[in-house]
Amino acid sequence: MATFNYTVDTKPMAEEISSVSRHVNVTTGAVVAMQAAVIIAEEKAANHVCNNVNKGFYSLIRSQISQKMAKLQSEVDAHLMQLVQQKNALMSIKGRMQKDYNMISGRYIKLFNGLNSNLKQRVFELDKPTIDFAIKEVDKVSNRTKYLTATIPIGQLESLAASQRIIASNVKFRGLNVIKSMRSFLFEMQAQKKLTDQILINDGRYAETATVYIPIVLCECNRDKTDAGFEISVPELELDNISKSAIKNTAFAELNQIEWQPKSNANADVKSEFSKLISSSVKSQRVKDMSMKLFQSNIYQSI
Repeated sequence: MATFNYTVDTKPMAEEISSVSRHVNVTTGAVVAMQAAVIIAEEKAANHVCNNVNKGFYSLIRSQISQKMAKLQSEVDAHLMQLVQQKNALMSIKGRMQKDYNMISGRYIKLFNGLNSNLKQRVFELDKPTIDFAIKEVDKVSNRTKYLTATIPIGQLESLAASQRIIASNVKFRGLNVIKSMRSFLFEMQAQKKLTDQILINDGRYAETATVYIPIVLCECNRDKTDAGFEISVPELELDNISKSAIKNTAFAELNQIEWQPKSNANADVKSEFSKLISSSVKSQRVKDMSMKLFQSNIYQSI
């Protein structure tokens, strides 16, 4: 069998492979540099995105908090204004109540002072002997040492005995006047007691239960922009203060259950009385005409 031997030169191939290896190394360096640049770019992009997301999130939260703060602030301002208005209304009511209290207290002080003086005078007239005894005689008895002062006897024994008898006679006379005054007082007290027993009814034989209809006036008025309420007037005659208070309290308790219905025309008696008041008024004719016009154009309501 024939044998063939060939000699192949691998130097060019080695050189080319060496050149390729150098290029591969350069490419590897470029890839590594690019990978590092990509990592840095991705890190920067990630940081940029995170910063923007965080900034947007915080901006959104801040915006929502600001909106809620503005809403709550507006509600607080509205409540504050309402509280201020209610405070002004309460201060107005307080001032008006103080004026009413001062007026009513002054009126009742004057009334009670007049009643006190009148009752004092009547009591003095009823128990005049006792009052005279307490005011006049007691002062004299208390000052008897001044009236019964004995003189220092400077003389004989006969003059001293006469002076003592005069003093004893004066004491007896004044004691007799006191006894007469007490007797007169007791006699008048007994007579007054008998007269009082005849007048007063101590038993319940004449007591009975009855129903009495009392007219009252319900008036709804507006004194100012913040005050509106009802006023209840009851007759001044035939009623004491306890009955008036009970009627007013009952009427106030029934206010919420009262239903008002419109009424076409006013009562003829009311028209007649209003016409009389207009005729007797001293106001000008223009005021009278306007009052009558308002009265005629008014819409009435009744229960």
